[in-house]
Amino acid sequence: MSDEAEAARSRALAADLQRILRSAADAVDGDTPAAELIARVTKHLGAPLQQLVLVAREFPPWEHVNVHRGVERYLAERDGGHEWFGVAGANRSNEEVLGMLATARRDGTFEPGAVDYKTEATGPEDAEEVVQFGLVTTAAPDGTPVVVAMRGMNPQHGPMATVKFEVLAADRAAAGAVRDRIERLIGVHDVLRGQVLAFGSSEYRGNELVTFLPRPKLAPSDVVLPEGVLATIERHTIGIAEHAERLRAVGQHLKRGLLLHGPPGTGKTHTLRYLMGRLDRHTVIILTGGAMRFISKAAELARRLQPSLLVLEDVDLVAQDRSIGPGTNPLLFSLLDAMDGIGADADVTFVLTTNRARELEKALADRPGRVDLAVEIPRPDAAGRRQLLELYGRDVDLRADLEPVVAQTDGVTASFIKELLRRAVLHQLHAGVRENPVPVDDPALKQALREMNDSRESLTRSLLGSG
Repeated sequence: MSDEAEAARSRALAADLQRILRSAADAVDGDTPAAELIARVTKHLGAPLQQLVLVAREFPPWEHVNVHRGVERYLAERDGGHEWFGVAGANRSNEEVLGMLATARRDGTFEPGAVDYKTEATGPEDAEEVVQFGLVTTAAPDGTPVVVAMRGMNPQHGPMATVKFEVLAADRAAAGAVRDRIERLIGVHDVLRGQVLAFGSSEYRGNELVTFLPRPKLAPSDVVLPEGVLATIERHTIGIAEHAERLRAVGQHLKRGLLLHGPPGTGKTHTLRYLMGRLDRHTVIILTGGAMRFISKAAELARRLQPSLLVLEDVDLVAQDRSIGPGTNPLLFSLLDAMDGIGADADVTFVLTTNRARELEKALADRPGRVDLAVEIPRPDAAGRRQLLELYGRDVDLRADLEPVVAQTDGVTASFIKELLRRAVLHQLHAGVRENPVPVDDPALKQALREMNDSRESLTRSLLGSG
């Protein structure tokens, strides 16, 4: 067969395929569920599928409520009354809306369905129903018809899972204007702002990455530290926050780093909880343990939601001095980059805690603006131990003479004294005491102290940070 004949045969085959595809499209364009779905979109947009454009914006999974709120506020601006509709069919989560509609036209695999919803936390005790997957018809600011689609994260996508919204229109500029307006509304109505957030795995309302925590409320009298220590910490955190605008005006940086170090159980986390309560308008982001892998994302959030506190507990887990171990934890560089990447004028406080300050990477302090105040939280002295006994015994009837206990507890931590009071109360309850508040007398307190000083309790004392 000649080349010319082969070419003619190929052209004939292509023409046959085109006729088949047109016939299939005509069949789908008839009275089918897929045709109904396509018509609902194209009729509103006033253009066939091949003329439509799509713009999209992706967000981390913990932004789901924010994305939903941004879209809903946009619909409200367009006079409301917009009804969401869903799509039924397999593999919806793997295709953009435009590709889904093209597949529906070709294969008839998608059709109108119910909107998918899920419940997401909006605070420690609050939650909100959000669209997991759905579409809604509306208009751009200039009146051009658009369709907005919203898609929650798909857990099957693992670490790459995102939340996103898509805007479908016949005009790219109109679609882009809708995307930009929704983004601005997301920022204005950010549910994360001013919250206490903890990164890590959680089963709370199905959110696996960010948990909302209640904000602690502690009085200065609840924090027992050596004279002047709490005042120093307050000046470096609360003081800078109170004078932020004036400091900016005279060219002084606001970003600061605070390191709280000392033995386990001395009150580093307790002091931190006090700061969270005092800075009640700050967003607090807490990373500990395995959640340290989110340091870059957490720093982005801290910058966006300032004024903010970014807390890294037991920071030595990722920031051990490189001269000590056989290798370097890659999260160390993420931490250093995060601390350097936030502008000096950002009202962001990095608060690091560690039980092993001597093992910390020296680069944390080598560059100004990383850690500019390190405060030791020591074991309490005699006066501190007496204050702690009174503090942890304030809800009981503390009748015991405290001086012998203070004298016999040299070198213990705040955690040890807290446990000591608890055991004394338990001793009374086991003894059948029914008074309320529970009386803690000399025998009860002495019995609890004997138990905790018993040689069999050496591991307990070690865990409580006491020698």
